[in-house]
Amino acid sequence: MATATATPPPPSPPPPPPPADFWTVLSESQRILKAHSRHFLALSVLFLLPLSFCVAAYPTLHRLLLSSFSSSSSSSSDLYHDQALLRRSPLLNQPAEHHQSSVDASSVLVSVGYSCFLTLLSICATCSITYSVVQGFYGRPVKLPAAIKSIGTSFFPLLATLICTQAITSSILIGSGILGFLILIGAEPAIGHEISYSSPCFLGLAAAIAVALVLVLAYLQVQWGLANVVVVAESSYGFAPLRRSAYLVKGMRGVALSLTLYFGVLSGVFLCIGTLWTSESVIDGNEWRRWYFVAKIVSISCFLTALLQLSLAATVVLYMYCKALHGELAIEITEKFAREYISLPFDDEKVPHVVYVPHA
Repeated sequence: MATATATPPPPSPPPPPPPADFWTVLSESQRILKAHSRHFLALSVLFLLPLSFCVAAYPTLHRLLLSSFSSSSSSSSDLYHDQALLRRSPLLNQPAEHHQSSVDASSVLVSVGYSCFLTLLSICATCSITYSVVQGFYGRPVKLPAAIKSIGTSFFPLLATLICTQAITSSILIGSGILGFLILIGAEPAIGHEISYSSPCFLGLAAAIAVALVLVLAYLQVQWGLANVVVVAESSYGFAPLRRSAYLVKGMRGVALSLTLYFGVLSGVFLCIGTLWTSESVIDGNEWRRWYFVAKIVSISCFLTALLQLSLAATVVLYMYCKALHGELAIEITEKFAREYISLPFDDEKVPHVVYVPHA
């Protein structure tokens, strides 16, 4: 009597991939950075380390630049002031006022130049590191010359996008200030007397506007968090990356907010520590000769460099997960890998055989 053999049960489907949460994005970012550690170290030394150093040592460097700028400008105009004093003895107070205004002008020039230099370093770091992380995510070769070359391609689009972002943010800030002023002016006739700046009514209004402003800016930061990656990866600029980022981040706003708070809080803590350390030091022109002062600045700069590098990588990884959530990543990978084939010309008179190279 033949016994019927039971058919084996069908194999169980593979487990679903882990959800793209905060820790998944961070771990994937660290994996990419470790896989190309020397490459990202070179980019960090070129761009992020000078940026972090300038930010950490801003109080000291600002005073040094301002003092050197003021001393050079004052030494070049000493003869002019002496002659003015001799010619106009009744107006002895004019040179002092002119000198004070020149100091204020030099402070503005130093601050503007400092900000432009930091913006330049920031854009270069964003272009090169974002491009490298995108290549590393796809498993492509990550090369330093190609990363440096990407700066020339994405610098001005990133600058244009930054200008658009700052224009919108500035409009919101100015609009909130005007709105608060109009509310204050309109409330005075209803109350019947002028509102004092120290009154609970004014303080409550200012606090409410400040809280609403912080919430709006935080929301925009989450919505536009992927804009820089969109500029580099998709070659767009202006307001288009902002709209594209707002579309991609749908469904991942919680992760984007967690990353924003994580890196924002850590950066703020390091900056506060660096500011306290530099403000407590004696500024007499010889502070850079004290080893403990230099050690403080170097340690804060290294921590900020590592944090900024991880932040840029995490933003790229979040961008990839957002594209996967919208079904764009699988289509993009299929199209890219479909074009990577080996053509074997067995016969010149026939159509070449096409062999697709599978990628794991």
